[in-house]
Amino acid sequence: QVQLVESGGGLVQAGGSLRLSCAASGSRFNINAMGWYRQALGKQRELVATTTRGGSTNYADSVKGRFTISRDNAKNTVHLQMNSLKPEDTAVYYCNCNAYIGGLGYSDYWGQGTQVTVSS
Repeated sequence: QVQLVESGGGLVQAGGSLRLSCAASGSRFNINAMGWYRQALGKQRELVATTTRGGSTNYADSVKGRFTISRDNAKNTVHLQMNSLKPEDTAVYYCNCNAYIGGLGYSDYWGQGTQVTVSS
């Protein structure tokens, strides 16, 4: 199994910045993609940004130019730098990874989520 622990959420005013971090731990796993998703109250979970092991990135249109995803493969961590935050960015943000564990194959793993609230 892979455990994901997020940190860095909080309350910020519109136009401000936050940095989310996520650390993966476990035994004998090899992470492929890592990313961030979010779920606002009453809405479905949506992709925010993902990055592959090779460094390719993908962003939701709504965050392009404002958010930056980065990853440290050696430390099994992924970060999300969020700038120019808007009230519509308010949501619970979840860390996700797709990892290979011997004998189990590839599976998706999720963190517990961290609240981001942007006040107007």
